[in-house]
Amino acid sequence: MPWPGTKGTRVADASSGGVQIHPMEQFTIHPLFGGHTLHWYTVTNQTLWMAIAVLVIFSLLVLGTSARAMVPGRMQSVGELAYNFVRDMIEDVAGKDGMAFFPYIVTIFMFIVTCNFLALIPFSFSVMAQFAITGVMAIAVFLTVTITGFIRHGGGFLKLFWVSAAPAPLRPVLAVIELLSYFVRPVSHSIRLGGNMMAGHAVFEVFAGFAVVALISPVSVLAIAGMYALEIIVAFVQAYVFTILTVVYLKDALHPGH
Repeated sequence: MPWPGTKGTRVADASSGGVQIHPMEQFTIHPLFGGHTLHWYTVTNQTLWMAIAVLVIFSLLVLGTSARAMVPGRMQSVGELAYNFVRDMIEDVAGKDGMAFFPYIVTIFMFIVTCNFLALIPFSFSVMAQFAITGVMAIAVFLTVTITGFIRHGGGFLKLFWVSAAPAPLRPVLAVIELLSYFVRPVSHSIRLGGNMMAGHAVFEVFAGFAVVALISPVSVLAIAGMYALEIIVAFVQAYVFTILTVVYLKDALHPGH
């Protein structure tokens, strides 16, 4: 999240008569060690913040809980809270069968929520505002759910698309609609997360840009404070929404006839 004075905000000279704000520049991926060409092995700002997120998660869930104290410290308490939160989510939605996928689900949740909160640090980078990241995650969920459904139920997984409770003449039409909506899931799943994170940081950058103008600076500062508080909520809510949808889709694979 760039703040005033970073690449995302440019103050024009006197001849231009105003402030030039480029809120989308903060999402540009660039190499960390010079050069302008990106390859699959290039270390970028996105790579850096993804690595930091992994280190934070490892410190919290592995190092922070290694003592296994009866009276947990702060890090262990946060780790246990995250563990119980995801466990209850899976059991409530997908049932006991869904607990086999607990490591996968908790990894998704912790990675998203950690990246979202790290993006609130000044001069950081919003990993989840990149559709390449959210798209790959959504496709991975889609493939996991589909493969699991066919492995567990074979052709019975197709019951998911057949609405037996509907009148017989409508069932073929509803089956087509259900099939199309199923294949649209990765698109909506990824865009919901990436779009919300990108929009929030872009609006934040606009308010930060206006803060350099003396007459409206107090208003912008108040707006920035309000936006920051809102983004803290959004950072958690979007991680929760992506995760709960993953669990709902998993329930369809485990219990397609329900």
